Amino acid sequence: MHDLIIRGGTIADGSGRPPVTGDVAVDGSIVTAVGEVAGSGRREIDADGLLVTPGWVDIHTHYDGQATWDPEVSPSGWHGVTTVVMGNCGVGFAPARRADRGWLIGLMEGVEDIPGTALAEGMTWNWETFGEYLDEVERTPRLLDVAGLVPHGALRAYVLGEGRANDAATGEEIAEMAAIVREAVRAGAIGASTTRTVLHRAKDGELAAGTTAAADELVAIGEALGKAGHRVFSVASDMWDLDHEFAWMSEISVRAGVPVTYQVLQADFDPELWRAWIDRGVAANRRGAWLVPQVAGKPTSLMVGFQSAVHPFAHHRAYQAIAGLPLDERVARLRSPEVRAAILGEEPEPGGFVQLLRGNLHKLFPLGDPPDYEPPPERSIAAMAAAQGRSTDEVLYDLMLGRDGRELLYLPLLDYSACNLDAVREMLVHPATVLGLGDGGAHCGVLCDASLPTFMLTHWARDRRRGERLPLETVVHLQTRRTAELYGFRDRGLLAPGYLADLNVVDHEGLALEPPEMLHDLPASGRRLVQRARGYVATVKSGRVVREHGESTGERPGRLLRGPQPLP
Repeated sequence: MHDLIIRGGTIADGSGRPPVTGDVAVDGSIVTAVGEVAGSGRREIDADGLLVTPGWVDIHTHYDGQATWDPEVSPSGWHGVTTVVMGNCGVGFAPARRADRGWLIGLMEGVEDIPGTALAEGMTWNWETFGEYLDEVERTPRLLDVAGLVPHGALRAYVLGEGRANDAATGEEIAEMAAIVREAVRAGAIGASTTRTVLHRAKDGELAAGTTAAADELVAIGEALGKAGHRVFSVASDMWDLDHEFAWMSEISVRAGVPVTYQVLQADFDPELWRAWIDRGVAANRRGAWLVPQVAGKPTSLMVGFQSAVHPFAHHRAYQAIAGLPLDERVARLRSPEVRAAILGEEPEPGGFVQLLRGNLHKLFPLGDPPDYEPPPERSIAAMAAAQGRSTDEVLYDLMLGRDGRELLYLPLLDYSACNLDAVREMLVHPATVLGLGDGGAHCGVLCDASLPTFMLTHWARDRRRGERLPLETVVHLQTRRTAELYGFRDRGLLAPGYLADLNVVDHEGLALEPPEMLHDLPASGRRLVQRARGYVATVKSGRVVREHGESTGERPGRLLRGPQPLP
């Protein structure tokens, strides 16, 4: 008798092969049979008409603080994710001396928009070294597995000290950083990360630590990884100097024998630049490098509304007078003709997010229910205002009052000039790329892309109307075996005998994303935008059902992954 049998499902096994109908048997934490399974199970799940997949492996998250207090690792755990990689973009909380703690919180708050008060209250800080941090993470039972990268920002703060976030490091300091990375890898770090983008700034406005680090420092960190087997160097970069960036990334991968994954996004100033970034990586790989472009499943975006952290009227004096009220009371005031007239009668203050919003009304859209992340141009605020003969402010104000003030507007931050996601699709199917950039746990006030796995299954594999879809088996492969292999997680991402029993049972036909909502459920009542899903029948982690019909079962088999996992 098997411990668990999932009967008669449509199995997309993660390999990229077309789905087949069959059973999956689980014993202990391992898949023991796939196909036609005889006998019975101590528990059986009827998956007739349902989709069965491996658990999702999300390689770009920021749960570094949250993983120490949240057993659900939400919202990723709500979307069928069974493995996450945290410590991306060069930000994190170890190594850390006591004196560095506030600075590291400010760095994370500035770069990733995670409320600093929540981090300060939620974390125990029972660590100084990276190994001690991993020990602390390991103490928390959780729904899914977590793995950690050594963040360059924390590393620099530890070695260079306060006030030297982007100072040039001496040879001795570089050697000390490399030694700390080697020690962290021995303790179980799965790699290191850095940032090279001017968009990443600490709460005080300064560039994130490491942004301008010299190539010899980056190469030394990469070589420290290479001395300990398969580890990954993760890079967030603007690629302003393509020759320089690809030179040091290539040098790391060639000398250390480790993969370097770097982000690739579209840009308004040059919509075709992403092709050059991918092509450069492919060319470097022909010369012996191991570079992996990391792409998103949809454009990076802002969620704009009265419940989010940004909206066009946030700095109007008439709005500020009621901004501190609970949302329902605020909405009641916003609906009064006097308040409406006062807010709409003010001139917006220049600069900041307001200027960004007002300069992009041609690509600011109502998100809707169900959410539409590929809207046509006629649904933009600018187009709607022109068609209705009203001001854009009137249209914005009235739309944002929808759903009792919970309506959100969707602003793709980067290129959406063609009003379709054809370029995103091209990136996703490119054989050199890997899916990432969901940013689970981060950007709490303006976006919630931890729902990326569900978006991939709904939009790309089922619902897309304004262009070609992706095969279901491709969508599953992109976020299971493909991501698992990059990080050396050889024991998961595939439904086959001997592999870890991480899997999802999904009502694919009924799967749906709900509109994002603002919660205040972080420590210190910290706020975060989250997005729920309907249609996950069951999520199984290491052979145990951890979520069923959208609810947690209380099972906590998740563990800390210390380094690459062995082949089954």
